Amino acid sequence: MTAWLKTAVVIIITAFLTRLIPYSEFFRNVNTLVHELSHALVALMLKGSVMHIYLFADQSGVTYTSYADNWMLIPIALAGYIGSALFTLLLFVMQAKGKFRAGLALIALAAGSALALFIRNDYGMAWCAGFTLLTAIIYAWAPNWLRKGYYLLIAFICLVESIISPIILLVLALTDPASAGDAASLSSITFLPAFVWAAVFTVFSLWCAKTSISRLSS
Repeated sequence: MTAWLKTAVVIIITAFLTRLIPYSEFFRNVNTLVHELSHALVALMLKGSVMHIYLFADQSGVTYTSYADNWMLIPIALAGYIGSALFTLLLFVMQAKGKFRAGLALIALAAGSALALFIRNDYGMAWCAGFTLLTAIIYAWAPNWLRKGYYLLIAFICLVESIISPIILLVLALTDPASAGDAASLSSITFLPAFVWAAVFTVFSLWCAKTSISRLSS
């Protein structure tokens, strides 16, 4: 079985199984959180500002930023899908090294920091508070088997969502380019159409997914 075929099989099976888990939509917001935080962090790195982040129950989100120069929109818009794909890869690298508790600490820190600094809508604040509390409890008091299971649940859901999200974006970019989110933003400031940017996100996410899955045998 080739690496790409193995990747496809794992993603399809995981996508099916994770949707059978009760309340799995609760955990799918982790990918949304990382996506929006990636926008925010790049904006701050460019000495821009982050007004607020909204997270919604349908696993969508939006980050409101301001920046000095128009070109800064390019790295800020690129950061969302690339950041969530790299975060998924990081989770699997930490899994391969057995660093489950460190990974959970990182996840809880991300959600807690977002709540304190950026999240401002009611659902987003409630979700961040609940997820941070649950993850902190698992980190501190859960038996080792439950801690590992919880970590892997988050990692595999992030894996699936990091692939599904850019594929949906690619479909939107082909059928309704103006509604293609980050790809539309990039298209507005570059000479490339939205579907090209969406394809770039999709290919990069697939590469990260393949690399992540290869870590399972490490």
